[in-house]
Amino acid sequence: MAFVFDDGKPAMTTVQLLSPEGMARPVPYHHVSIGTGSRQVHVAGQVGRDADGRPVGDTDELADQVAQALRNTARGLAGAGASFTDVVRLRFYVTEWTPEQMDDLMAGVARVADELAIPQPFPPSSLIGVEVLYAPDVRVEIEADAVLD
Repeated sequence: MAFVFDDGKPAMTTVQLLSPEGMARPVPYHHVSIGTGSRQVHVAGQVGRDADGRPVGDTDELADQVAQALRNTARGLAGAGASFTDVVRLRFYVTEWTPEQMDDLMAGVARVADELAIPQPFPPSSLIGVEVLYAPDVRVEIEADAVLD
């Protein structure tokens, strides 16, 4: 297990998040994660739909879709005995991405960050703009990789 220092307080965890000196700041994520556990968890792309495949919230609103996709990601992690504190990597795929959408994306994150105990800043993350996902009304898909001991 690795020791992680958050606000000067040591904690035991299988994931250490850091942003080494000389890397770009501020960004809403850490640049590096170190997984010291032996079990890997990979959550397939989650979208803003419920368990029955129905869209949740306003399908035109990126924030609504991000919030639901993160809730679905949390369910996938929980099914493997993990949570967002075990995540070593997040990937966001967003359709027709422009930098002007960042506030909407982050509003969706903020909506569920406390509820889902999402670390701030994030673990290392990628935001990838794509033309289209598997259905025209799907605006975001989120993948997560985690490590457990």
